[in-house]
Amino acid sequence: MLADLMASQIVRTVLVGAAMLGAISGMLGAFAVLRRQSLLGDALAHAALPGVCLGFLVAGARDLGSILAGAFLTGALAALAMMLITRTTRLKTDAALGIVLSVFFAVGVVLLTHVQATGGAASAGLASFLFGQAAAILASDLWIMGGIGLVALGLVLALWKEFKLVSFDADFARAQGFPVTVLEAMLTIMVALAIVVGLQLVGVVLMVALLIAPAAAARQWTNRLGMMVALSALIGAGSGAAGALISATTRGLATGPVVVLVATAAVLVSLALAPGRGLVWQALSARRARARISDGRILAAMQELAEAHDDPRYPAEQGMLGAALGKAPAPGQFDALERRGLIRAVTHAPEPTPHWQLTEAGQRAARSEEDDKT
Repeated sequence: MLADLMASQIVRTVLVGAAMLGAISGMLGAFAVLRRQSLLGDALAHAALPGVCLGFLVAGARDLGSILAGAFLTGALAALAMMLITRTTRLKTDAALGIVLSVFFAVGVVLLTHVQATGGAASAGLASFLFGQAAAILASDLWIMGGIGLVALGLVLALWKEFKLVSFDADFARAQGFPVTVLEAMLTIMVALAIVVGLQLVGVVLMVALLIAPAAAARQWTNRLGMMVALSALIGAGSGAAGALISATTRGLATGPVVVLVATAAVLVSLALAPGRGLVWQALSARRARARISDGRILAAMQELAEAHDDPRYPAEQGMLGAALGKAPAPGQFDALERRGLIRAVTHAPEPTPHWQLTEAGQRAARSEEDDKT
């Protein structure tokens, strides 16, 4: 069945386009996430809608080049407006993003309604830029995506040190004499380019998810910027390809939303399973920490009983330890300590109940537990 799908020129074009868009978005989205500007992509994506309409009005037809140029222009204006608001007023970045997003998107909806009411048959399909229309991607569009991707990759590699410093500590970069404003503007322009490229596939509304989701997933797996950017691009490309294939095999499923859902699933898996940060990992670590604390309390109680009886090998009865601890130890806890070589099971005639004795390693662990408390 997969071979039959790949025999279709449309499926191959959409698959390659979705993978390329995912890789570009993942690579650039990593910097947006690290700069805490996740909503910047949302604002720029919504600000592209009036540009789509203006491009149509200027060209007088549904010309993709004019539409994408208009989208990039209004996206750049939105970024400039956001910078002016934050630097000339007392409003914070989140407020500026909210203002820019709502105003530009409202203008875009008004223009879209006007164009559809007066543009006749030529305006058909403009609404698809809201949620994307993957089937409309042409082979020639892949060259545009590839060119933009290569330009973005070249800039990232050429200015890697500068982008890295700006992403983690812009104030230090400014103090070192780096042109922080220019570097941030370049990153913003590249994000705007990625959004423009993705409008036809994912659409205005969902584009921000493809920017942020791969980066958010990658962030859970590594603390290194290089690995994060590469992994984010890989997750984005995989999400795009998987979403395109799922959409192609199921009738009635739009490619853009499916790609976003696959990327979101990658985020959920990463949040759950990533080593060191995943929820499952944290739950296991917390469980192990509680077990260590409980084990330390048992060893300390046995040590106290041994010192009270002036016998380092005093055989402590299981019930006696439960009374000393205030509650009975968990089932199997003594067996676990015995496997670790900290205690050993002994008999204490004529009593038939289990007794336990500290080993030399257990005595050292108990003394270490007491030292930690003091």
